[in-house]
Amino acid sequence: MGSVVIDENRQPLLLAEVISANWLLENKIKRSEDEDDEDDEDLKTRVWIETKKLWHIVGPAIFSRIGTYSMNIITQGFAGHLGEVELAAISISNTVIVGLSFGLILGMASALETLCGQAYGAKKHHMIGIYMQRSWIVITICCILLLPMYIFATPILKALGQPNDVAELSGVVALWFIPLQFSFAFQFTIQRFLQSQLKTAVIAWISLAVLAIHTAISWLFVYKLKLGIVGAAVALDISWWLLVVGLFIYAACGGCPETWNGFSIQAFSGLWEFFRLSASAGVMLCLENWYYRILILMAGYLQNATLTVDALSICMNINSWEMMIPLAFIAATGIRVANELGAGRGNAAKFAAVISVIYSTMIGLVFCILVMIFQQKFALFFSSNFDVLKFVNKISYLLALTILLNSIQPVLSGVAVGSGWQLKVAYINLGCYYIVGVPLGIVMGMVLHNGLEGLWAGMIFGGTALQTIILAFITYRSDWEGEARKARMHVEKWSEPPPVSQS
Repeated sequence: MGSVVIDENRQPLLLAEVISANWLLENKIKRSEDEDDEDDEDLKTRVWIETKKLWHIVGPAIFSRIGTYSMNIITQGFAGHLGEVELAAISISNTVIVGLSFGLILGMASALETLCGQAYGAKKHHMIGIYMQRSWIVITICCILLLPMYIFATPILKALGQPNDVAELSGVVALWFIPLQFSFAFQFTIQRFLQSQLKTAVIAWISLAVLAIHTAISWLFVYKLKLGIVGAAVALDISWWLLVVGLFIYAACGGCPETWNGFSIQAFSGLWEFFRLSASAGVMLCLENWYYRILILMAGYLQNATLTVDALSICMNINSWEMMIPLAFIAATGIRVANELGAGRGNAAKFAAVISVIYSTMIGLVFCILVMIFQQKFALFFSSNFDVLKFVNKISYLLALTILLNSIQPVLSGVAVGSGWQLKVAYINLGCYYIVGVPLGIVMGMVLHNGLEGLWAGMIFGGTALQTIILAFITYRSDWEGEARKARMHVEKWSEPPPVSQS
C-alpha cells in the first residue's frame, strides 16, 4: 500500500484553506438567507403598495356603486309595499327593459377605462377629456336607437310570455324610465373619467348625498303625493340626473384642470373608430349583464309565474346589490392594469390583477356566508308575503353560489378591460353564456322539470363557472410585457396633439 506524506510546511496552508472555505460557505448561506428575507420584505412591500393603490379606487367605488344601486333597491321597496303586481312590474321594467340598456351602456362606457387609464399611465392627460366627450356622443346616439324597446315594452313583454297585468304596468313604468336611460350616458362616462385620474372620493360623497335625497323624494312622491308606482319611477329619474349634475360640476369647475379644458370640436373626430372600440366593450359587458336578466324572463314561463318572478327578483336584487362590490373591483382592476400597461410595466399590471382577484374573492366569500346565515331575513325588506318569503328561502343557496362566483369572474373582466381584450372576451361570453349556459339551464329547469332551481343552476355552471375558468387561464398565460408594448402603441395610435381651440 502506498502512503500519503503531508509536508509539515503545508499544514498551516491547508488549515487556512479549510477555514476560508468554511467562512465562505457560512457567509454564502447567510447572504442567501438575507436575500430570502429581502425578497419576503420586497413582496410584502409590493403587496402593501398595490393594496393602497387598489383600495384608493375600490373603497370610494364600492361606496358610490352601493349608493347608486341602493336607489334602485329603495324604489323597488316602495313599489313592493304597493302590491305584488307593482313589485313584479317595476322589477321587470327595471331589471329587464332598463337592465338591457344599462348593460350595453355600461359596457360602452367601460371603453374609457382602457383609453383613459392607459393615457393617464402614459401621461397623455390632454386626451382624457376628449375621450369622454367622444363617449358622450357615441352613447347618446345609442340611447336614441334603444328608445323603441321602452316605447313598445308592453307588447315585447307579452310576446315573451309575461302575464298581461304585469306586462301592461311594466310598459307604463318603462316609459317613465326613458330619462333614466339617458342619464347613464353621462353618469357612467364622467365616473370613469374621474376614476382614471384617481379622483374617486368626490364620486362617493356625491352618491351619498343623492341617496339621501332619493329616499326623501321617493317617500314624498309615493306616500304624500300619492303618485304610486309612477312616482317611484320619477323619483329614480331625478336622482340619477342629480348624480350627473354633481359630477359634471366638479369636473368642469376646476376639479380636473389637466384633463378638462372645455368642450372641443376634436370630440367629433375619429368617432367611427371610437364607436368600434366602445361597441366591442359594450357587447362584452352586456352579454354578462343580460345573462341573469334572461333568467328572470324565463322564470315567467314556469308555474306560478308571478310568485316565481317576485322571489327571483328579490334574489337578483340582493345579488345585484352585492355585485356593486365586484363591479367596483372591475373598475379598479381595469384602471390599475391600464395605468401600468400604459406606463410600460407589464409585470406590475399582472401583479395588480392578482391582488385584486384575491381581495374580491375574500369579500365574496364573506357575503356568501352571510346569505346562508340570514336566508330567512333579507327578503323581508321587499315583501311581507309568506309564499314569496318561503320561496326565497328555498333558493337562497343558489344566490350564495352566484355571489361567490361573481366575486371572481367580474374582476377577470376588469383585467380584460384594462388590457383592451374586449372583443376576445365578447366571443368567450357569447359561447359560455348563450351557447352553453342558457341551453343547459333550459334543459335542467324545463325539460327535466326541476323548475327555477334547475334553470338557475344550469346557468350558473354552464355559463358563469365556465367563463371564469377560461378567463383565469387567459390571464395566467398572457405575455404581460408584450401587452405593455401593445398598450404603448395603442396610446400613440389614439393620441392626438393637444387641442388648439376650445369652445
